[in-house]
Amino acid sequence: MKKCILILNMFLVSLLLLAEPPKPPVGMRWVLNPDFSDEFNGSSLDTTKWLDHHPTWKGRKPGLFMPSQISVKDGFLQLKGEKMVKDTVVDKQTYNVKCAAVVSKKAAYLGYYECRLKAAATTMSATFWFSSNHYQGPNNCDSFHQEWDIQECIGRDGDFKGSFFSRGMHSNAHYWYEDCKRKRFDHRAPEVRIEDNELASKDFHVYGGWWRNEKEASFYYDNNAPKHQKFYDKITDKPFNKPMYMRLVSETYPYPWIELPTDEELADNSKNTVYYDWVRGYNLVPADKMDENNSVQPKNLYHEGVFFESAVLNVKASGTLNLPLSYKTNSNKLIKLTLFDANNKVVATTSINALAGYANLLVLVEPDASLVAGAEYRVVSSLQDSSNADKGQKDSNCIYVHVEK
Repeated sequence: MKKCILILNMFLVSLLLLAEPPKPPVGMRWVLNPDFSDEFNGSSLDTTKWLDHHPTWKGRKPGLFMPSQISVKDGFLQLKGEKMVKDTVVDKQTYNVKCAAVVSKKAAYLGYYECRLKAAATTMSATFWFSSNHYQGPNNCDSFHQEWDIQECIGRDGDFKGSFFSRGMHSNAHYWYEDCKRKRFDHRAPEVRIEDNELASKDFHVYGGWWRNEKEASFYYDNNAPKHQKFYDKITDKPFNKPMYMRLVSETYPYPWIELPTDEELADNSKNTVYYDWVRGYNLVPADKMDENNSVQPKNLYHEGVFFESAVLNVKASGTLNLPLSYKTNSNKLIKLTLFDANNKVVATTSINALAGYANLLVLVEPDASLVAGAEYRVVSSLQDSSNADKGQKDSNCIYVHVEK
């Protein structure tokens, strides 16, 4: 019994390590986007993807973004907060806390983005967010930029207003607007908050956001059911219509919102570091379209397989069968579907190309004769190597088809 529990726990941990995007719409497929994906398994920051600083922001006083606080080791991107030996003056501003910012070199537009991170056990932030450049507004004399915060948290609580930021998931969307009189506004969508009793610094959690379109997004905490968000749209009906850059940032917050970290916790290497296990971005593409990123899918991104929504599918008598299914593959595969009647006779077979990724399909199966009302059939799926179907199946599944009278 203990061995079974151990195996189950290992399986659950494995699922959490892998994570995955939500189920795509019918006819669509998630494909990993390498420009916004990194397993952080090297020994230094991948400078083809990331900047080791924020290009337009020094940091929130008294925290200064410094490349020295960024490292990649032991399988993690690490952002360390430390107290400066002496104050540093930059552009006439005084800083005394070392902070860190990692920013993508390319800008993303729509898609699903997730990371697995563990906050530092201090009041410094652990964040996963996006923001855009500044653009001309709809009135030509105004301007705007977008900010989308998938996760923003701290690692410990205390006697301050933002103490709740130390637990769970906190997601915001800001439409930063400057009108023609140069007056600035923060038009934000209602905050999405997902509660948890555990401090964000206690363990790793997976934080995901689906930028669905220019009007709305969805958020996922540890791959559970999502909460949704509608962007502020009183100035333009498509407020989030520009690309945004990914930000992985640890900064200081001002009191009374959040108190500053203590010198003692900043000197404690067991508390002062934010750990990012990985970050991933996914593009949504047509299920049957070869994507430019098909060849760069990680070998072990998904637990591969063909999946049905239930054990039984109820249909009406017809000459064809529209079979809903989804699949997950790390490389291009072949899915073979075999339809059996109640006497175990094969009455239809069909094969489809399963391009790498996570797809949701409606597959047409055409039996030799019309499905008989009141009868029960069975569909067996087989996932095979597309290059060598005779090499053996990788996965099989079964669904019963009940034809209504």
